[in-house]
Amino acid sequence: MGNRLYQEASKYVDIAKSSADGQTVSRAKNALSSAFANSTEAEQEQLREMQQELEQYENR
Repeated sequence: MGNRLYQEASKYVDIAKSSADGQTVSRAKNALSSAFANSTEAEQEQLREMQQELEQYENR
C-alpha cells in the first residue's frame, strides 16, 4: 500500500502543477511537509524533488 502521506503529497503536487490556484499550491506544500517526517530516506529524496518542482512552477 505504501506511505499514505507520501501518496497524498504526490497527488497534491501533480494537481498544483496543473492548476493556477494558490490554495492548491498551499495544500501541496502542507502535504509535502506532513509526509516528510513520516517517510523513508528514499521517499524524502523524492519529496525534495517534488518540492523543487513545485517551487519552479510557483516562480513562473
